[in-house]
Amino acid sequence: MCNHSSRAKSSVELADIFNLYGHSYTEKYRLSIEQHKAINAICNCRTSVLGGNIRRCSCCGIELISYNSCRNRHCPKCQALAKARWLDTRSAELLPIEYFHVVFTIPHELNLLAGYNQAIIYNILFKSAWIAIEALGKDKKRLGGLMGMLAALHTWGQNLSQHIHLHCIIPGGALDEQDQDQKWISCRPGFLFPVRVISKIFRGTFVKLLRKAYQNNELKLQGVVADLSDQEVFTGLLDKLMAKEWCVYSKKPFNGAKGAVDYLAKYVYKTAISNNRISSCDDGKVAFDWRDYSDNNKIKLMKLDAHEFIRRFLTHVLPSGFIRIRSFGFLANSCKKKKLQEILKLLNQAPKTTKDLPSPKKESIKELMIRLMGIDIDLCPKCKSGRLRTIKSLPNFKDLQYNKYWDTS
Repeated sequence: MCNHSSRAKSSVELADIFNLYGHSYTEKYRLSIEQHKAINAICNCRTSVLGGNIRRCSCCGIELISYNSCRNRHCPKCQALAKARWLDTRSAELLPIEYFHVVFTIPHELNLLAGYNQAIIYNILFKSAWIAIEALGKDKKRLGGLMGMLAALHTWGQNLSQHIHLHCIIPGGALDEQDQDQKWISCRPGFLFPVRVISKIFRGTFVKLLRKAYQNNELKLQGVVADLSDQEVFTGLLDKLMAKEWCVYSKKPFNGAKGAVDYLAKYVYKTAISNNRISSCDDGKVAFDWRDYSDNNKIKLMKLDAHEFIRRFLTHVLPSGFIRIRSFGFLANSCKKKKLQEILKLLNQAPKTTKDLPSPKKESIKELMIRLMGIDIDLCPKCKSGRLRTIKSLPNFKDLQYNKYWDTS
């Protein structure tokens, strides 16, 4: 590892690393189905394997080949449009109040256990964070009402090691529905709740739920965590967790509600590493940029063995169907539309109209690109006047390539 020096933009992508070293890695180590799928999707993304189409300009006659995306959520090439759609929808739901950014982090002592029990540990993390915020919001000595929270799971740090945490945006107030007449109770300007109090409730709730999962035999205790099957050893881990100060970080209030969502959007559809951070991949080594927060946020260059790089990346592949962006309280999907209208009325704001809210009809990529980015994807990039029209579809060979690294025999 060395200090970062200026360099030209690398053409190396994550797919190149998997193409070079993925086969040897999968022959040596056992992978989950989700990890195999992620590798194959990333390798095949925007290649002839996934098919595509040929488009011809109506003016200059140039023909362009466009290959399909894999749409895998761990692929660094496939998140831009999903992020744009998410940001657009969330922006339409914003309230004209102060928002807070709160980060919940679990101790690294839980990393190995989380590796074998991703869904359980991550679900407990979401539940514990919300229970802490909900309890403080309902406390009559504080706000005395229902809070709202939007949370996004992150499992990595800048060096790709495990760093399991939630990024949350929390509206600065609560909806009091105890009395016959509803009330909106705003928090103090610039202050949500004491961080140490949030941390204690978060820690206690997490340990309680983890103990319950253990007692119900829900945890996989094998491999390097097999010793935790001994009740005395597991109890020792819980005692150690309770003796630690858990990291809950409440950042300064955002500059307006829109700033809150814009900030969270950077995290929501991030992958463990983007292609533009990868510097090189040769001689069995992968080099990439990383920000060292412990050293004045300096950008440095880290070089890892290719297999170690792949191992770190794959630890962040989520279980199939796992929801990593969740909403709670008055922002929960089941009641959000109604509650937001009620809060706007209490804030003496005009309710949202159908025009203000996101359309239930999903926009096409073309419509979305024009509306959000002002880019017309049908405009010929060469002559700038003709329109691109599809003249031929290219077949999808995904099924033939799917098991490139996965022997199912």
